[in-house]
Formats: sequence, structure tokens, C-alpha cells
Amino acid sequence: MPDTHFPLPLPAPCCGGDHRLLPVASLGALLDRVEIPGAGAETVGLGDAVGRVLAEDIVATGDLPSRDCSAMDGYAVAFDGLEPGRPSTLPVVGRVAAGHPLDRPVRRGEAVRIFTGAALPDGCDTVVMQEHCAAAEGFVTLPPAVARNANRRRRGEDVSAGTLCLARGAVLRPQDIGMAAALGHAALRVRAPVRVAVFSTGDELCEPGEPLGDGRIHDINRYTLTAMLKRLGCAVTDLGIVRDDRRSVVGTLAEAACGHDLIVTSGGMSVGEEDHVKAAVGELGSLGFWRLAVKPGKPVAVGHVGAVPFVGLPGNPVAVMVTFALVARPLIRRIAGAAAAEPRRWQVAADFAHDKPAGRRDYLRGRLLDGGRVAKFRHDGSHVISSMVEADGLIELRDGTTRIEPGDRVDFLPFAELL
Repeated sequence: MPDTHFPLPLPAPCCGGDHRLLPVASLGALLDRVEIPGAGAETVGLGDAVGRVLAEDIVATGDLPSRDCSAMDGYAVAFDGLEPGRPSTLPVVGRVAAGHPLDRPVRRGEAVRIFTGAALPDGCDTVVMQEHCAAAEGFVTLPPAVARNANRRRRGEDVSAGTLCLARGAVLRPQDIGMAAALGHAALRVRAPVRVAVFSTGDELCEPGEPLGDGRIHDINRYTLTAMLKRLGCAVTDLGIVRDDRRSVVGTLAEAACGHDLIVTSGGMSVGEEDHVKAAVGELGSLGFWRLAVKPGKPVAVGHVGAVPFVGLPGNPVAVMVTFALVARPLIRRIAGAAAAEPRRWQVAADFAHDKPAGRRDYLRGRLLDGGRVAKFRHDGSHVISSMVEADGLIELRDGTTRIEPGDRVDFLPFAELL
């Protein structure tokens, strides 16, 4: 297949002569040019919409609240009917609870008992808290210091008719579901889940629960990837462990290209004789790049198998998680129709010293300390899964940085923003 999916030229050599490494800064522009399938849509009830991507704008058709109402339990009055600077004793002419509006207007010099959320009767503009009032025998005495419009929730002060309340592409949060309910929506139009096929490669891998023979390890990456994909709302097909055999890899990739929106693999992306994924993708489709100027995670690729986007991640578990956050996550958001959203970075003070080469972006595992400081994990190998368990996020050291001293400001990306 001609390599028509990636019109961007690959970068010049970097990082000490290791040519055609893609700088992280160029990654976003390249991912934006990956051809992706159109995302379908479906209608789901509010109870099933959290975490889904909204497929249409939600615009308020009316005001919220729909009329003036009380913010407190107390007594509703017309401010102009009170004695200025003096206590006012008024007859109580009604009782208004939420959902039970008064059936007549209130005149100046009258009061009504009112409860939180109840509609403010016509003629009233002020609510005096019950703690500040004295009621007896059908009358209520109000204090001298009453402010006009006190405890009054105005019609439309939350949302006015015509307001865009939820934008297409939003990943729906619990508070967004609440807004939709407040606007009267029982169901929402959302994007269909992204269908992702996942497999690991390697003769050394065996399933968790199986006994480890000589030279065998449990497959960490497939389960980690599946968990991260499900947190993004994907529908995952687990194709298991594929052995280090070119024909097996080609066959599994061809299977994965049927009925899926994305293929994600781990392992087999280096240059060794037993690393077959890169060559297999080239046989069935095309690669846009296959090495990234990043640590951990240099052997990472983006391409197509047929018309289906492909992401090939490294074999080491920490590198898998880091490169998933950098490469797979933004691509999945695009396929899902989600609005573009860069992870937020927090500026914190380094509690460590560190050297790195220029021309590469490093991601260190970091643990937040008191006082706005961050410590790096004692081991930074890409195989050390405990470092991801004990860390709070990643410390990002930009390409041009070569030395960090204690107290220097560094970028910190919490795992909540990435995984």
C-alpha cells in the first residue's frame, strides 16, 4: 500500500546520530494527520452516558431556574413594604413549599412562609432567613437590617435560554450528566465506543496465573493496555499473546483490522531479528514513524494496517504506559470525536538532581512531597513496574534540558491527566 497516510516529512537526525527519531514536539501535528474512520453515534439514557463523548451540542431551551425562587427557609416579602431601619411585623398570608407555588400575588406589608427552592410569589423580591425572624399567632417580626433581594435566586441566573451548556466532543462527567438532567434531557446522543484490538508479542510471555518456566515472564502489558483503554471508554478485543513469528504477526494484524477502529500492540518494535511487528505492518499497510525521541519508549510506531490506524508500543511496561499517554490516548480521543485536550502540567520544585542528553524528552516517575516539591523514583528503568505504582505522575524534562538541580521548577503531569 502506498504511504499516503502521513504527509508530514520525518524529522532530521537527532540524539547523537540515531536518525529519524521523531521529536515529541512534532508528535501532535503528525497524529492530527492520521486518517481515522468516522465515529458512529448512538442515543443512550443519562444513566449510561458518563464517560461517553457527546455527539451534539446541548443548548438550553429555557431559563434555569425557570423562575425566581428562594435560597433559604424563611419569609418572603416585598422589600418596599418594610419599615426602613426598624423591625417590621407583618401578617403571614400563606405557605410556599418547593413544587407548591402560591395561587395569588403577595401585597406590600404581607409575608409568606417559604422554603428552600420554592417559587417566589408574585409581589415578593426578598427572603428573610427564619433564624432572624420571630413568628407568633399568624404574624412574623422581621429584623431592621434586611437587604433588598436577599436570598433570592433569580430566573436564569444559572443558565439562560439559548446558552450552550455542553459542547459536542465533551467527555461527559458526573456534573455534565447533572446539567443535562437539569435541562430536561432523559437521553443524550453520544459517540459509539472506539473498538480497539490489542495483542502482545513475545515467546517469553505467558498468561498471569500460569507457572513461569525458565526465561518466561507474565504478560503485563496486555492487561495494562486493556485497563487504560477501558478507562477511555473503548470496547476492547483481546487477541492474546502472539509468538515471535512473522506469519503469526501478519495473520493477527490482518484479523485485528477487521471490525476495529484501532490496533494497539506491545513488543516487537525494535530492530532485533525476533522483532516482527514493524515489518508486518509494512507488509499490510504503512508506517508514519517508528522511533520517538523519548525516554522511556523510543521504539514506538504509528501507522495503518489497511485503513485501520495502528499504534505499536514498546515491550517494557513503564515505556508502554508512557507512550500510551503520549501517542495512543490523543489518537483515541480523535477517533472518539472528543475535543482536543492537552494534559495539564503543574509547575513544582525538583527535590533531586538529574542529568540528561539534549534532544530527547525524558519522563521520570515522580512522587509529590509537601511544600510543592516532587521527588523522582529511585529506579528509573523502563521495566520497574513498582515505580508506576508508587509514583503520583510523571516529571517531564523538555528536549533542551540537560541538567536539573534541586529547587529548579519542573513540569509535573499527574496520572489522572494521562491514564
